[in-house]
Amino acid sequence: MDLVAYFSASGSTRKVAVNLAEAAGAELYVIKPAVPYERRDLNWMDKKARSTVEMADRNCRPGLADTSAPVADAERIFLGFPIWWYREPAIIDSFLEAYDFTGKTIVPFFTSGGSQLGEGQERIEELAKGAKVLQGRRFRAKAEEAELRAWVESL
Repeated sequence: MDLVAYFSASGSTRKVAVNLAEAAGAELYVIKPAVPYERRDLNWMDKKARSTVEMADRNCRPGLADTSAPVADAERIFLGFPIWWYREPAIIDSFLEAYDFTGKTIVPFFTSGGSQLGEGQERIEELAKGAKVLQGRRFRAKAEEAELRAWVESL
């Protein structure tokens, strides 16, 4: 089984994840923080905003709302998120540390206006112990199912 597990703060990554799940015939799972992000939490220009504080601390692990993702049943996990400060949001680190990914394949996908994954690729490889992590790919929020299907078929 394929799984699309994703975190979306503004809805952009959600759009891609929904289309990707359809394109891949995968189950969809939303990674939710225990304390949802509010608009003020996402103001990257505010040094005291929650997201800014979390991203400044490489060891920050925001709590997860649940740990019921069907990771154990999945062979391939598409892991989606927006780029924050040139890497994956800290909630993704929490997700990666909450499950056993031994023998799984993780395929990162991310949304951004232009930023790449930067050090996030290496961080995901480190945190997803025992998994094969493929090279991540950036998508526009308006990525259509046909583009996503072609990508899935190319893997």
